[in-house]
Amino acid sequence: MPVPLYQAKAEFFRMLGHPVRIRVLELLQNGPLAVRDLLAEIEVEPPALSQQLAVLRRSGIVTSTREGSTVVYTLAGGDVADLMQAARRILTEMLAGQNELLAELREAEVAAR
Repeated sequence: MPVPLYQAKAEFFRMLGHPVRIRVLELLQNGPLAVRDLLAEIEVEPPALSQQLAVLRRSGIVTSTREGSTVVYTLAGGDVADLMQAARRILTEMLAGQNELLAELREAEVAAR
């Protein structure tokens, strides 16, 4: 029996649900990067990064190529970069709403004094 679309989407978002994976995808939006460059930008131990890169590679979101002894990672398609940009816009809107609420609360506190 095929997996329902909503379940496949939930599994996709669950796969994205790790800070190191998100950071890798953010960094790869600017173009391919070698593992050593990813390690320099992400403060994790090499085995931890390797594990997260393997998850992204198995999911098909990133691809890797070997150039001599260097492994270079690339986003598999532009849709991932679009998704990361959409997430940034959504978070910006959410946080802006929270700032407005915080300002209202502070104004109410000052008025109550």
